[in-house]
Amino acid sequence: MAFRIYTKTGDQGETGLFGGKRLSKAHIRIDSYGTVDELNSCLGLVRDHLEIESIRQELLEIQSLLFTIGSNLASDPEKKSGVPALRETEIEKLEKAIDRMEESLPPLKNFILPGGHPAVSFIHLARTVCRRAERITVALAELEPVEETLIKYLNRLSDYLFVLARYTGHKLGVSEIPWIAG
Repeated sequence: MAFRIYTKTGDQGETGLFGGKRLSKAHIRIDSYGTVDELNSCLGLVRDHLEIESIRQELLEIQSLLFTIGSNLASDPEKKSGVPALRETEIEKLEKAIDRMEESLPPLKNFILPGGHPAVSFIHLARTVCRRAERITVALAELEPVEETLIKYLNRLSDYLFVLARYTGHKLGVSEIPWIAG
């Protein structure tokens, strides 16, 4: 029998975690991994709009790691689920990528407005979704156990995306738009 996309088990507003526990679809745990999924979709859009192959490959790896984060968040914290853990080395990879990109960027002297090119705008959109995923995951961690590396990774990923937006604009020859307080 083929796998069906509809199960009908969520028709009453509940969904199941890895481990079998059922929760309301409005539960903060569901919101956390749903927002990580939204971020993953945003990164697919970013990847589709970038010409730099090395960055496209880096984003593909990040998208895979977001599945790891999502599967951890979608697991019942009271049961061993067998999903892979996120390693601290993945955070270090983001930091190295940030450092590598920043080497070619002028120092940041102002707050900048998102925009200037569709690719840059999509990256900023992904960055803001990442920040939301981080906030929701932090809120979840105040209520239930969440691996600290998941929160650290989302935090560093939003930094990476900010620098990636600047780097992409720089590579495209797009001027940054400084924020001017009114």
